[in-house]
Amino acid sequence: MYYKSTRNSSVQLSSAEAIVQGISAEGGLFVPSEIPSVSMDEIKTLGGMSYPERAAYIFSKYLTDFTEAELKYCTESAYTDKSFDSASITELSHLFDGTYVLELWHGPTCAFKDMALQILPYLLTVSLKKLNIDKKVVILVATSGDTGKAALEGFAGVEGTSVMVFYPVDGVSAMQKRQMMTQDGANVSVCALNGNFDDCQNGVKAIFTDEAVKERLSEGKMMFSSANSINWGRLAPQIIYYVSVYAELLKNGEISEGEKINIVVPTGNFGNILAAYYAKNMGVPVNRLICASNANKVLTDFINTGIYDRNREFITTISPSMDILISSNLERLLYIMSGENDELIREWFTKLSAEGRYEVTDEVKAKLKSDFAAGFCDDTATKAVIKEIYDKYSYTLDTHTAVAVKVYEDYRRETGDTTKTVIASTASPYKFSTAVIEAIEGRAEETDEFEKVEHLHKLSGYPVPASLAALKDKEIRFKDTIDREEMSDYVLRALSL
Repeated sequence: MYYKSTRNSSVQLSSAEAIVQGISAEGGLFVPSEIPSVSMDEIKTLGGMSYPERAAYIFSKYLTDFTEAELKYCTESAYTDKSFDSASITELSHLFDGTYVLELWHGPTCAFKDMALQILPYLLTVSLKKLNIDKKVVILVATSGDTGKAALEGFAGVEGTSVMVFYPVDGVSAMQKRQMMTQDGANVSVCALNGNFDDCQNGVKAIFTDEAVKERLSEGKMMFSSANSINWGRLAPQIIYYVSVYAELLKNGEISEGEKINIVVPTGNFGNILAAYYAKNMGVPVNRLICASNANKVLTDFINTGIYDRNREFITTISPSMDILISSNLERLLYIMSGENDELIREWFTKLSAEGRYEVTDEVKAKLKSDFAAGFCDDTATKAVIKEIYDKYSYTLDTHTAVAVKVYEDYRRETGDTTKTVIASTASPYKFSTAVIEAIEGRAEETDEFEKVEHLHKLSGYPVPASLAALKDKEIRFKDTIDREEMSDYVLRALSL
C-alpha cells in the first residue's frame, strides 16, 4: 500500500511518510492507493477481539509498512483504561426502534477526536523512527473546539514534538476554551484568532506550504506535520470504529450477518463521515451514509445539488465544532469519485480558493446521491430534539449529536427507511452545558461553567468526567489573541526561530 496526493497522482509515499508529512507539497491530501477489503468472516472474527486488537487488525490493511509488533504497540498504548473511561473504549446505546448511538467521547477530552488523537502520537513517533528522521516535529492545528484539546492532550510531553493550536476566539464553547487555555505541557502552545474556524484552517494550510517558513524550520532542524484530519494518521483511526461497531452489533445479535445499516454523522470538516465511507467501501454492509449539518449547511447543499458554495453567511451556532464552510476532507471523497482525476481536483479547489465555488460533474453528482443523504437543522430544532430525547428516553444528547438525531428523524420520516441505524455521538453533553440546560429547562442560570456542569449532572444523572471537573482549579496559561496575518510570525516566534 502506498499513498498518493489528491492533486498529484504520481506521488507515491509509504504510510509512515504520509503520516509524518501530513499534507502534500502542492497542497493535496494523501489517500491510499486502494481501499482494502474486509470480509464478513473477518468482521465476525473482529467481534471476539478487544478494541485495540480490532484497531491493529484494520490498521494492518492500510499501514502496510508497519510491523505487527509496531501496530500492537501503538494500539495497546493508546486505547487503555487509563485514557478512556470505558473498558470497550466506545459505548453503544440502544435509543429507539433499531436506532443506536455510538458514543465516541469516553476519552480524556470527552470528544470523538480522542479516538484518533490518542493514537496519532504513537503512529507519528514510530513513523519518525522508521524513516530515521531526527528533526523536531511541529504539529500545527486549526480547531473548531474539540480537535485542539485532543491534539494538546495527545502530544503534551511527547519527546521531539511541539504542538501549536489556533482556535476562533468566539467560535468555541466556554468549556472547550477552558480546556485549551489550561493545557499542561512544556511543548504546547495555544492562541486565539480573530475570525472563524475557516480562517484558522486556511491560515494553517498557508503556513504548511510557505517555502520561506519551511526553510526557517529546516534551518532549526524542525519540520511541520498536522494533527487535523488532513493527516491520514488522523483519519485512519476513525475508520476503525465504524468497522468495530458493525462487528459489535453482529456479535450481540442486534443485526444478522450481511444486514445493512445506516450511519448518521454530524460533521463540518467531513472527516468523520469520510471514515464511514471508507468502512463501507472496505465491505462493511452500509445502506446510506447520512450527513448531518447545522445551520452552516454547505455540505447539505453540496450533496443535494453537486454545487459547493462557501459564499454565504457564517453562522455561529450552539454546535460550534460544525461551524465550518470549507470542508477539507471532501477533497479525498471527490478524488475517489472522480476516478482519481487529480486534474479535476486541482481545477475544483483552485476555483474554491479563487471564487468560493465549484460544481462537480454529473457522474460525481450521481455517485454522491447513491451513497449519501444529507440534511440540516438550526439551533431551535437542535434544542427541541435534546428536550424530546431527554423527556422520552432519559438520554441526554450534546448539541452536535442532537443535530444528527434531528436530521435522522427527518430522513426517516421523508423516506420511510427503517434500516437499523447507528448515530455517531461526538461529544459529552458536559462540554456544552449551557445550551443543553437551556434545551431541557428553557433557560440556564447566569452561573459559572462549573456550576452549570453540576446542574446538568443533577438533570442527566451522568457522571461528570474527571478531566472536566479538574479544570475548575487549573491556571489559565494561554491568553494570546491575534489576526490571521500574524499567524506565521507567531509560529516562528513561539519556536524561537
